Amino acid sequence: MDTEKILKELSQNEKKVLLALKKLHGKGSPQEITKIEDFSLDVEVLNAASWLQSKKLVIIENSIKTVYSLGREGKQFVDIGLPEKRALKLLSDKKGVITLQDLTAVLSPDEISIAIGWLKTNGWATIRKEQDTIIEITDKGRKALSEVTDAEKLLNLLNEHPEQEIKKDSIKPLVSRKKVIKEKDIITSTIILTDQGNTLVEKGIEIHEEISQLTSSIIKNKEWLQKTIRPYDIHAFAPALYGGKPHPLVTLISEIRQIFVEMGFMEIQGDYVESCFWNMDVLFIPQDHPAREMQDTFYCKNPSKIQISEQELLKEVACVHENGGSTGSTGWGYKFSKNEGERALLRTHTTVNTIRYLYNHPKPPCKVFSLERVFRKEDIDSTHLPEFYQIEGIIHEENANFRQLIGILKEFYRRMGFEKIRFRPGYFPYTEPSMEVEVFWNGKWMELGGSGVFRPEVTEPVGVKNPVLAWGLGLERLAMLRFGLSDIRSLYISDLDWLRKTPLL
Repeated sequence: MDTEKILKELSQNEKKVLLALKKLHGKGSPQEITKIEDFSLDVEVLNAASWLQSKKLVIIENSIKTVYSLGREGKQFVDIGLPEKRALKLLSDKKGVITLQDLTAVLSPDEISIAIGWLKTNGWATIRKEQDTIIEITDKGRKALSEVTDAEKLLNLLNEHPEQEIKKDSIKPLVSRKKVIKEKDIITSTIILTDQGNTLVEKGIEIHEEISQLTSSIIKNKEWLQKTIRPYDIHAFAPALYGGKPHPLVTLISEIRQIFVEMGFMEIQGDYVESCFWNMDVLFIPQDHPAREMQDTFYCKNPSKIQISEQELLKEVACVHENGGSTGSTGWGYKFSKNEGERALLRTHTTVNTIRYLYNHPKPPCKVFSLERVFRKEDIDSTHLPEFYQIEGIIHEENANFRQLIGILKEFYRRMGFEKIRFRPGYFPYTEPSMEVEVFWNGKWMELGGSGVFRPEVTEPVGVKNPVLAWGLGLERLAMLRFGLSDIRSLYISDLDWLRKTPLL
């Protein structure tokens, strides 16, 4: 042990604690040390002792004791007596026999059942049922009139000396009564000098004025030239400090936005509430598709319908659904329902944002993306939520092609930190060809979203003549990979330890 080094690094309070323990023969409570070395508060002693314990100069032993005081009703019973004793006195005054109704003269309604219970438990009275409930005193009860019970002795003791440590068996009858006794645990600390600490004390500890924290005024006034600057052990234990910062999911969203902006995309936004027409019909999703069922989609009560103002588009979309229109498709072969299209819902994907943008901006080129919440009637489990974020994007150019789509998605995931990326064929009602994107993570391939080229049945009714590359990617699943989570719900549970320790980058 380098005693000289340790001595130099001790704070003023640490030195004072060690000197106090020497005077107390190596052991003392914070209260005793406070008095000897004139500390302002016991907590100053405990704080210094904690640092000394980390340096193996003292050990702190804690013991817990339970103490008792009188509650509100306990203080009342000291003045007016226990309910059973008052009932016993009434019995004596009434020649040993009363009815249950007679007790209302000396007891409150809440106290009557308590008094009856203790009269029976103590054997002070018998109770029988005739026309009325009859209570009759016993010999044991008459004798108890002139005696002070254990319960009364405890009430008087706690009245005169609060916060007493009493054996649990003795206090149990009073503790069982509500609001009569208050129970409190008191932690008692004892600070004990170790052999190393004792060696340090014997070597000699001097307390003199020193600088423990440099300030601008100390430097300007050159006080540091006349005083000793206390050295610090940079390897000593120190509690971790966590400042405020954005939620990890917010940080990830900002990163994704930055990537798309750097790749030349513009962000667009939409509304949570949409019509079935824009959310599904315009995207060539058939009106009898399972995704439209109540068990999959959140439909709105107010408003329950949204009027379709784009009448020409409505005619074009209806024609495409019924027979394919001029797209070369055969359509879905049913009679299109305008009423079905006007039903209001919470959007099930953000593709509704991009198709509406294409309708309002049909001429190329355009590169847009959105990163917003969508809603589906999912059962909550480790990989599904009814409300989640979707990363949506499109590229509308004259010569856009499938190879370009693969390149864009590869570059996006590469910038997100994924080296191994692959694509496999998929099916979506509004894209053809279609593919699903997978990344290799922790030894297995993970599917993160779908993509493809918008079908003519989608683009032609909105006035778009050129290819449109589109994708919809899941944010939460991407976040699970980034943050090493196995349960999607962890992203939205306020686990302070995880929030504090998750790095910003």
